[in-house]
Amino acid sequence: MTLPELPGIVTAHDVRRTAEHIVSLQQPDGLIPWFEGEHGDPWDHVEGAMALTVAGLLDEARHAFRWTVEHQAADGSWPMETVGTTVRNSSIDTNQVAYVATGVWHQWLITRDRAFVAEMWPVVRRAIDLVVELQRLDGALAWSRDEQGEINTDALLTGSACSVLSLRCALALAELVDDPQPDWELAVGRLAHAVAVHPDLFVDKSVFSMDWYYPVLGGALTGTAARRALDARWDEFVVAGRGCRCVSDRPWVTAAETFELVMALDTVGDRAAGLQLLRDVQFLRTDSGGYWTGWVWPEDTNWPAQQAAWTSAAMILAADVYSDTTAASSLFRGAGLPLLLDVDDCHEHCLARVG
Repeated sequence: MTLPELPGIVTAHDVRRTAEHIVSLQQPDGLIPWFEGEHGDPWDHVEGAMALTVAGLLDEARHAFRWTVEHQAADGSWPMETVGTTVRNSSIDTNQVAYVATGVWHQWLITRDRAFVAEMWPVVRRAIDLVVELQRLDGALAWSRDEQGEINTDALLTGSACSVLSLRCALALAELVDDPQPDWELAVGRLAHAVAVHPDLFVDKSVFSMDWYYPVLGGALTGTAARRALDARWDEFVVAGRGCRCVSDRPWVTAAETFELVMALDTVGDRAAGLQLLRDVQFLRTDSGGYWTGWVWPEDTNWPAQQAAWTSAAMILAADVYSDTTAASSLFRGAGLPLLLDVDDCHEHCLARVG
């Protein structure tokens, strides 16, 4: 299998080494934790599986998806934090639950394995049904449900924006298996509208760069609107020669946010800026193939001193996007995904269903 390669930035060997770093963290049961001894969560776990698929480590990726199958609760959820084989936090996060759909569609694009899709479809359906159930009337997703079953109805912009992509992947899977889900079509149309047009609906976390670029990366903002959004806060978050800040008010560049911003730039066609950021952030690469989480200045030190699996995964996905190596490299551009319903159509359909 051909691996992503970007001359002068990362080689195919580098990508394989980074994938092997992820595998070195994978537990015997398949779970991919943040790093050794730390918890795993369903979103970062799936992202790790996606990266392993890109790197050709299909057995390890399937082992990760097997964990997802075996640990899904009857209501379609997974706990926020699992340490080893012990659930540390049984609360659920809607965005984390939804992301399995992105992982399964990504795997299908690369492997074209219908048996895998058939196995995973019930898992995806239960997960997305739960997420849609937790959608607010204004279109945003309720953030979470705690261990006592209480729903936190606050909405997070990053989580809702990312779930736009997940729900579109879920709809693509529904079409593939010929199991139409019209309620999901309405849900994702309303969700994308909330993200793109009504940022006031969400908890103010605007100091975080993810709230800046995820409406673009998740596909709610496209074209000129997406370009304007990225331009508007570029100088707040991007540090020349280093990468993207995690938060606008701290001297802290983080690798994962940089790799995700790189993928968001690809969706608006600014591959030159994306490639430059990919070059800039390679100073965080280690001999193990992993990446330090981030770098702070003026101390000029890596902090925290961890090489998280999700950081490595984001690099591999970004390298695939820019090298156009696998059939999933255009996923974040929305290629092959169902179009979003116009919110006015959503409104009419909702009235029809109620009436």
